[in-house]
Amino acid sequence: MRKLAYLILTTLAVLLVGCVTINVYFPEAAAQKAADQFIGNVLGQPGHTPAPAPAAKDNKPASDNPGQPPSAMLLDLLIPSAYAADTPNIRIQTSATEAIRARMRARFQGTLGALLDSGAAGFTHDGMVAMRDAAKVPLSQRAQANATLADENRDRSALYREVANANNHPEWESQIRATFAKVWIEKARPGWYYQNAAGAWQKK
Repeated sequence: MRKLAYLILTTLAVLLVGCVTINVYFPEAAAQKAADQFIGNVLGQPGHTPAPAPAAKDNKPASDNPGQPPSAMLLDLLIPSAYAADTPNIRIQTSATEAIRARMRARFQGTLGALLDSGAAGFTHDGMVAMRDAAKVPLSQRAQANATLADENRDRSALYREVANANNHPEWESQIRATFAKVWIEKARPGWYYQNAAGAWQKK
């Protein structure tokens, strides 16, 4: 009888799992909040400090709950993340992103900040930086300016990829890039240039 009951429960659980659609959506609001925190710190804006690392969740095994019926325990084993996928959270603080943050901040306090202040460079609509008017950079400094922009773009690409991977969703990279692109422009200082959606340069 117990074997029959177990067989029935197992069959029902398998059928239920087959009907469950786990909706792993991109948490845009959480991503924008994370981007705001990261970029605010890079630009040295008041009130922006690195976000604390998220606390580890205490996921106790089902067997630790003696009041849970066997059928519920079985379902917990078979569909452990059906609801976890809906938790709007973005992990952005890793050793790699912290290293990138430090390099970016140093650039904004140095050569990159000067390029943006002069209008020589600006933020692109896809989350990168680009030379807008090379004539604003003395010829003797153009090689260094181009190298600075290349280093910044390399770090930005690595950042978007690292955030996606840190959240176990590498497919989110393009959405994370788009979110950061929007926040970079929102936080651009007065006088800085940025590209609109059509790629035309505008002054903040």
